[in-house]
Amino acid sequence: MQLKGLVRFFTVLLIIYSLYQLSFTWFVRSHEKKMEAKAMSYIKKTYPDAKVKYPGNEDSQAIYQEMVDKEYQKRLQRLLDSTKDKTVTYGINGAVSYKKAKAEELNLGLDLQGGMNVTLEVEMTGLLRSLTNDSKDPNFLSAIQNANNRKLNSGADFVTLFIEEYRKLEKTRPLASLFAGGASGKIDINSSDSKVESYIRKEANDAFDRTYNKLTKRIDQFGVAQPAINPIKEKNRINVELPGVKDKDRVRKLLQTTANLQFWETYRLQDLQQAFINVENDFDGFLKGTLKDTVAAPAPDTTNAIAAAPDTAGKKDTAKDKLSNTIDTAKDKKIDNAAAQKKSIGTIIQLGAGEGIGLVELKDTSTLLQYLNAPQLRKYFPSDAVFAYGDVSRQGSKLYPLYVLRTYNREKAPLEGDAISKAEPQYDNAGRPIVSIEMTNPGAVEWGKITEKSARDKIPIAIVLDGTVYSAPIAEGKLGNRSQITGNFTIETATDLANILKIGKLDAPAKIVQDQQVGPTLGKQAILGGSRAFFISFIVIFLLMLVYYNTSGWVANIALILNLLFTIGILAGFGATLTAPGIAGLVLTIGMAVDTNVIIYERIKEELSKGKGYIPAINEGYKRSLPPVLDAHVTTLLTAIILFYFGLGPVKGFATTQIIGILLSLFCGILVSRWVSDIFTTKKKHLEYFTSLSRRVFKHAKFKFIEYRKVAYVISMIVLALGIAAYFNGFDYGVEFKGGRSYQVKFDKPVDVEKVRDELRVAFGGENPVIKTIGDNATLDITTSYEINNTNITADSIVESKLMEGLKNHLPPGISYDKFDSQYKQGSNKVLPTISDDLKSGAVKATIFAMLIIFLYIFVRFRDWRYSLGTIVALLHDVLVTLAVFSFARTIVPFPLEIDQHFIAAVLTVIGFSMNDTVIVFDRIREDSRLMPNAPKTEVINRAINETLSRTIMTSLTVFLTILILFIVGGEVTRGFAFAMLIGVITGTYSSIFVAAPILVDLGGKRGLGQKAVKEKKPAETKG
Repeated sequence: MQLKGLVRFFTVLLIIYSLYQLSFTWFVRSHEKKMEAKAMSYIKKTYPDAKVKYPGNEDSQAIYQEMVDKEYQKRLQRLLDSTKDKTVTYGINGAVSYKKAKAEELNLGLDLQGGMNVTLEVEMTGLLRSLTNDSKDPNFLSAIQNANNRKLNSGADFVTLFIEEYRKLEKTRPLASLFAGGASGKIDINSSDSKVESYIRKEANDAFDRTYNKLTKRIDQFGVAQPAINPIKEKNRINVELPGVKDKDRVRKLLQTTANLQFWETYRLQDLQQAFINVENDFDGFLKGTLKDTVAAPAPDTTNAIAAAPDTAGKKDTAKDKLSNTIDTAKDKKIDNAAAQKKSIGTIIQLGAGEGIGLVELKDTSTLLQYLNAPQLRKYFPSDAVFAYGDVSRQGSKLYPLYVLRTYNREKAPLEGDAISKAEPQYDNAGRPIVSIEMTNPGAVEWGKITEKSARDKIPIAIVLDGTVYSAPIAEGKLGNRSQITGNFTIETATDLANILKIGKLDAPAKIVQDQQVGPTLGKQAILGGSRAFFISFIVIFLLMLVYYNTSGWVANIALILNLLFTIGILAGFGATLTAPGIAGLVLTIGMAVDTNVIIYERIKEELSKGKGYIPAINEGYKRSLPPVLDAHVTTLLTAIILFYFGLGPVKGFATTQIIGILLSLFCGILVSRWVSDIFTTKKKHLEYFTSLSRRVFKHAKFKFIEYRKVAYVISMIVLALGIAAYFNGFDYGVEFKGGRSYQVKFDKPVDVEKVRDELRVAFGGENPVIKTIGDNATLDITTSYEINNTNITADSIVESKLMEGLKNHLPPGISYDKFDSQYKQGSNKVLPTISDDLKSGAVKATIFAMLIIFLYIFVRFRDWRYSLGTIVALLHDVLVTLAVFSFARTIVPFPLEIDQHFIAAVLTVIGFSMNDTVIVFDRIREDSRLMPNAPKTEVINRAINETLSRTIMTSLTVFLTILILFIVGGEVTRGFAFAMLIGVITGTYSSIFVAAPILVDLGGKRGLGQKAVKEKKPAETKG
């Protein structure tokens, strides 16, 4: 009675807790709908309809509507911000404001509401240099460069790689000789290598923590609702999820900006007039490689990167390195075809136009830098000149001003960001956003000298942040400790810059190595598909329980409803994020939650068929079903935990949902359903477990499965051969595993895929994109490795500009980039080779680790290596079948079959699920081997399989139906996952019967199947 009381108490408690947590979501949605209605009402009153304002002019209507939509979003955001303290509900501690309720609501993942998921890698190269006082030792610099190269394909941390590479170059020289000078007394020249390594690691860990904390502060001030920032310290990475964010370029700058602020004098055009005349005179000969006494002209290069923040890996930390994105002029490089056709430097840069010394088109920015920094032309410019571009990307301009900085060959600027004590966004007298700054006392003295010279000699002062010029004003006179940074700011970008300067420079800069974006349209489709799959699956399983198990099916359905309610409520309470794979996890939970009841009910039916009374049959059914239910849930739980550990982003959400669902399935399926059943029993109302259908199905099944084991072995050998052949046949790897950028683009009508491929090949400078259709030819998944190794902050914008250029013939004429980005580009994903290798390695480790854990668990539970070996052979069989299908069917099916994180999630889930059926069969084999100690193995195993056949089929059927529904109506996001699961469920059922069990016959010689167990004192190994 005490147990029943506890079950009742916790059930009621969980119901109240779940409803309470989910109420926040309801109240938040209700408040937001009211604000949306108010915002829309304001917009309709303020702005006339596009068709009324511009009748008959579709282009003007589209531009106008785009502007109105932006105004609606601004108005809505202002309403939400102004009502953040408004009470929307009441909780335990009294009134709950909208802001607080928003923090408590069920979070939707990026794939459901749109936004960005970014993984940053914290660079340690600059830190090591600073720890050596910028050592110029060639072996030190080579070791850093080699470590950076190895990092692409190594799981080791950067400090380990650096020390290994340094030891290859310097066998005996102590590390202290490099680091003692910059250690501030913490180590000296006599310190051992181990002490120096400990010192470096501590400094690296501290630098990572400081970078993480400063990035967190930046993101907090960015104003994103419910951001998730997770450090992955062992990999020097930080994962950031920003739901609902729309300004992607702003986010990239916010995260990657190191806040290296510098003030430099600049050269004026008249100072360089003769240099450009000389360049123009030699330009044709330079391109042809005919200049005398010089090396041949550099071969062309397609790296259209703006001279922004430099990549510090393996470069000398001089002012030139910091400010210039000098392009390698090796002959094996290629240049943009359009730029190569320009025979005059004047056709690339519009000298005298705009700010700086001239304007350059976006597509020519990198090409021009390559030309000007080539030795044949660089000789005409002052030795301390450094080329840098201005930042106009936030205004959407395609023309970038070029500046020439006067560095006096210094390693540091005359004035840097550490001289700033305060920064805040303000407006100038004309109402334009600016950044107001205050200097420290020493900084103010130096600033006074710089501004006095600028005013006297009319020399512009370039205000440079991470290698990009924000503005270059000429001072009107000597300035004190207060000043302004002007530029083409919006209030948002001015606020960002002020916050970045206040928080300070990052000790170890971070670069984006993975970047996933989901548009709101794709998010809505994912929600619609996932919700449809969820409700249809629920109805189908609900009805199946009633059709097959009669009135006892109501108990299973009550347990199912509570399981789902508790799962969603706990997700909300823990602040977890519900993703599209998470919804897939809920759909899978529907199928697996009733499996517990299926196993129990099938055993009760079996006991009733033997003639036992109603109550003894129920007691025996629950008692004998408990071990296999626990075994099945433990193995599935183990694979889910492994997936959670190795997974990233949305896949982690799937694993979280699955873990919670599995634990609650045990509680609801065993304890709650027994409690509800006892309520009926107490009232002397017996539940029915049979229907006319279930009474006939599998009745007195006596199939001779073991006699066909040799046929099964042949099939398994064919599967093995296909699995090996699949390796040579190849797979379609998702962008996560091969690196690159992928874009999902939806057109107004179906397009010619081959024509699109040819046009994109030209736009990407000859790089051949991989294009897959999603549904029909109106939606394409485009993957390219173009510029994937270019880590400049502007590389993403350049590639997306090229993408739009290649697709222009299939888009409306005159379409703006903003409209393309918001309406046609549904989502994108970027993964650098560094992280793709880690993901592949992690996937292999996760799969092997899952099999090893299950092998050990089965060995411990059954204490017989034959059961463990049979399990592993069956699991390998399931994995090989799935791999073979994904390899050979990828060109046949009308949807992408990619090896990605979702596929790995499916494989691990299949491994766990396949164990359900296998463990049930093994448990019954062991039980029957005790009841029939002298019977042949084949007879025992055949009997066990036949006795458990109904529950094997039913547990597989419930999961198969839910996954089939997910596959059909769940949408593209989870289709590949669902397809892999469908294959796994079918092969898992087959392997449990025809692979795992028959192996027991041919292993272990004449030893009985339960011989080990018979020797035990406790005969409590009876299972169903």
